[in-house]
Amino acid sequence: MSIPAERLDQIGRRLAEIEARLSSGTLDGEAFVQASRDYAELEPVARIAAEVRAARDEIAGLQAMLGDPEMKAMAEEELEAIRTRLPEAERELALAMLPRDSADAKPAMLEIRAGTGGDEAALFAGDLFRMYERYAAENGWKVEPVSMSASEVGGFKEIVANVAGTGVFAKLKFESGVHRVQRVPETESGGRIHTSAATVAVLPQADEVDVQIEDKDLKIDTYRASGAGGQHVNTTDSAIRITHLPTGTVVTCQDGRSQHKNKEKALQVLRARLYEAQREATQGAEAEARKAMVGSGDRSERIRTYNFPQGRVTDHRIGLTLHKLPEILAGPGLGELIEALIGEDEAKRLAAMSE
Repeated sequence: MSIPAERLDQIGRRLAEIEARLSSGTLDGEAFVQASRDYAELEPVARIAAEVRAARDEIAGLQAMLGDPEMKAMAEEELEAIRTRLPEAERELALAMLPRDSADAKPAMLEIRAGTGGDEAALFAGDLFRMYERYAAENGWKVEPVSMSASEVGGFKEIVANVAGTGVFAKLKFESGVHRVQRVPETESGGRIHTSAATVAVLPQADEVDVQIEDKDLKIDTYRASGAGGQHVNTTDSAIRITHLPTGTVVTCQDGRSQHKNKEKALQVLRARLYEAQREATQGAEAEARKAMVGSGDRSERIRTYNFPQGRVTDHRIGLTLHKLPEILAGPGLGELIEALIGEDEAKRLAAMSE
């Protein structure tokens, strides 16, 4: 898409204004911090805008040279090269100008729960968690379980984990929804394919400045941790259940050995859930547009099917099928699906900008 020349000039002027304010020495405290953030956000956009402007100016200059017989051949050659390069630069600028989700740079809270399918669903929830662990390792992210409820046959009835690193939420946010698996369980003697499901929720991690939680709004209960037995089951009342009274949100954590650690982790999960609720309430029309593209992230919505007999994975939101199920579950192949979802999101938002 072609950005009007006056918009390019406006970007340049805005950056110059911020630079002048930063170098004036009159800003302090929060005003200086905000101006620095504005500069960091606008500078890469202004750099691409300058490249687009320079390319357009160069085209105009070369077109003027076409009337000179001696310069015509050289001018035509250079024009072809610039005209090939310019659309890509303009698209890069348009992408840079798209409104950014303020949560994209944040770490994420990953929640996976076994759905319909009993033991097979719990095993599949375990498969999904290991897939995200491997994908996180590929990206240099750190995964730390916060709370888990293991299934007696393996896998998880539920697992909640922190995923920390650069750009975590931006890449994982499209994973929220119902993941369906079709395969023959190991316990199935007749070879019949069973369908089961697990739900995934990816929430941006909230800082204390993002969500203020008052002690008076919390009801905190302690109880003895439950488990499948053995040495890892707590024998003290260290498990924590926190109820956020204004919203009715309930969070439990029984994984740590100490009540203090469990409370800390439970508050982390609570903060993430409250932050996501705030984001959904304030994003309005932009959020609705994104939901139409890649799904709402609602955990009742089926987003992807993993078909083991055919070795394929289908993402139903964008109609993409990849016959590389082992690579996707191993982690690296998941990146192809995520990049396709991000690309679809960007394409739809670019189209909306040009309407």
